[in-house]
Amino acid sequence: MAEKYNASNISVEQVLNYIKSNEIAIPEIQRPFVWKPSQVRDLIDSLYTGYPTGYLIISQSPNMKLKDGTLSEGKKIMIDGQQRVTALMTSIMGMDVINSDFEKKRIKISFNPIANDEEEVFKVQDSAILKDKKWISDISDVFKPDFKRGSFVSQYCEVNEEMDSDKLHDIIDNLIGIKNRQIGVITLDKELTIDEVTDIFIRINSQGAKLNQSDFAMSKIAANVKYGGNILRKAIDYFSHLAVQPEWYNEMIKDKDFMETKYAPKIKWLKDDKEDIFNPGYGDILRVAFMHKFGRGKMKDLVSLLGGRDFETRDYKEEIAELSFSKLTDGVIDFMNEFSFTNFTLALKSAGFISERLINSQMTLDFAYTLYLILNNNNKIEKTQIKHFVSKWYVFSTLTSRYITSPETSMDLDIRRIEEKGFLEYFNEMEDSNLSDTFWEIGLVQNLETSAINSPFFNVFLAAQVHGSDNSLLMYGTKVRDLITTMGDIHHIFPKVYLQKNGITEKSKYNQIANYTYLDTATNISIGHKAPNEYFNTVFNQCATKVLKYGNITDETLLKENLRINCIPENVVSMDIMNYEDFLLERRKLMAKKIKDYYYSL
Repeated sequence: MAEKYNASNISVEQVLNYIKSNEIAIPEIQRPFVWKPSQVRDLIDSLYTGYPTGYLIISQSPNMKLKDGTLSEGKKIMIDGQQRVTALMTSIMGMDVINSDFEKKRIKISFNPIANDEEEVFKVQDSAILKDKKWISDISDVFKPDFKRGSFVSQYCEVNEEMDSDKLHDIIDNLIGIKNRQIGVITLDKELTIDEVTDIFIRINSQGAKLNQSDFAMSKIAANVKYGGNILRKAIDYFSHLAVQPEWYNEMIKDKDFMETKYAPKIKWLKDDKEDIFNPGYGDILRVAFMHKFGRGKMKDLVSLLGGRDFETRDYKEEIAELSFSKLTDGVIDFMNEFSFTNFTLALKSAGFISERLINSQMTLDFAYTLYLILNNNNKIEKTQIKHFVSKWYVFSTLTSRYITSPETSMDLDIRRIEEKGFLEYFNEMEDSNLSDTFWEIGLVQNLETSAINSPFFNVFLAAQVHGSDNSLLMYGTKVRDLITTMGDIHHIFPKVYLQKNGITEKSKYNQIANYTYLDTATNISIGHKAPNEYFNTVFNQCATKVLKYGNITDETLLKENLRINCIPENVVSMDIMNYEDFLLERRKLMAKKIKDYYYSL
C-alpha cells in the first residue's frame, strides 16, 4: 500500500517563516489560544534542551477539477500543531495572542543563564523576575534582528559578576539556537481525498488540546482566498470575540480592511450587547450555519463539501466547493442577524433560562438556534409561535439529554426528519415516544438523584421557578430569579453541618440537589445548623406571633404556598436526620411534578 504521507524535519525558524509568508495556513492570531503559559514555557525548555516536541501535520486540499479541465493546487493547511506554533509566535516573535477570556496578551518567557542544576532555566515572566538581574526577562528580545549581543553581554556581566562573558556568549548561542532546532513535519499526500484526510485528522491527539472538526473546517475556510474564506473566517472570529467582550469593538474597527467588508455592519450591534446567555464560539457559529443551510448535522460533511466533494459520484468538483462556500456564508450571516439572535435569546429567557449558569450543553443550545432559523423560514409555522416551539424543544432536548451522547448523529437525524415530516408532526412523535408517564414519574425522579449542582435537570427545575416567578424559600418578594441574576447562593435545606454531625459525611449524600434551594443569605445565616423540624416549626409559629425569626413571611397561607412552589413537603416541620432519605425522595417527586407542569405550560 502506498504511503499516505512523508515525514521530514525543518527548523523552527523555517516553520515561522512559512507562517509569516502564508505558505501554511493556521488559525489567525485572533483565535483564542488555549494553552496555559506554563505549557509555552515547557515547549521552549524542550527545544532548548533538545527534547522532542511532537510532529506538525500538514494537509493540502485535494486537487479539484476547474471549469477549463485543469487541476487546482490546494493550499497547505496545518491540521495539528497550531497551539505549538502559536506558542512560538508569542514567545519568540513577541506577538500578542488572544487568551480564552478574549484578552489580548503576550506570553513572555524568561531565561536564567546562570541557573544551577536545582533552578529553573525558563519561567513565565512575573514581577519577581523583573526585579532579579539574573534573568533575561523576555527571550523574544534576544531573537530580534537588532539585538546587540556585545553590549548586552557587557551589561549582564557587569551586574552579575559571577558570569564570564565568554561563557555567556556560548549560552546566548544555545538560546538563539532554538530557532535552528528541528521540528518533525508530516505532510499528507496531496492525492488523499477529503474523507481520508478527515479520517487521519480525527485520529490525531493534539498536544495540550484535542482538535475537532470545527478546527479543521476553520483551517480550510481560512486557506480559501478564492471564495472569500479568509474574510469569512475573520468575521466568525470577530463575532465570537465581540459576543464575550462588546467593548472590543473599539479594537476591531482598527482593522480597516475588515470594516469595508459586508460582515462589519452585520456584527456592529454586538458592541451594545450585554446578554450572556449565549456566547457562541467559532464552532457554534459554524455548526449552526452548516445545519441550518445544508440540512446536515455532521461537521465532517462540511469539511468534505468545502473541498468540493460530490457525495454521489465521490468526485471533487470546483462548483460544489464554490456553492458550499456561498451557502456557508449565507448561513453565517443568518446566524449573525441581530433580530434572529436576540429573539432566540429572548425565547430562552421567556422559558426561564435567564443566565448562562442555567445552560448545560452548547450542543443543545446550538440545535435550538438552528431550529429557530429553520422555523423562521418555514411558512407553515406562525411567526408568533416560533419562540414557543424553540423554547419547548430546548427544554425537551435538555430533559432527554438528546444531544449529549453522539450529538451529531442525533442532530443529523432530527434535521432530516423535520425536513421530511414537517416540524409539528415530528415534534409530536418525539414527545409521544419520549415523555411518557414512566418518564415523568420514574425516569425524571431518578435523574434528579444526583449531587451535581450543574445537573441539567436541576437547571430545568430552576428555570421552571423563574418562569413561574416563584418566591425564594421563606421569602415573599424576593424571587428565585433575583437570586440567580445577582449571583445569589444555593443553600442546603437540611444544613450540611447538621447532616455531617449526624453521620452523613459523604459529599454525594449531603449535596443531593433535592437538598438544594435558593435561599436569601441572611435567612440562611440565621438558620445556621438547625434541624429542619426546628427552624420550620419556628417559621410556622411566627405566622401566629408575627415576630420574624427566619425569612419575612407571617401569613400561614402564604407560607404553605411558599413551600409548595419550592417543592418542600409540608411535613418537613416534623423531619430530622431520621427522615432525610424520605425527604429527598418526596422532594424529587415534587420537583419532577413541577418540571412536568412547567413543560406543558410553555
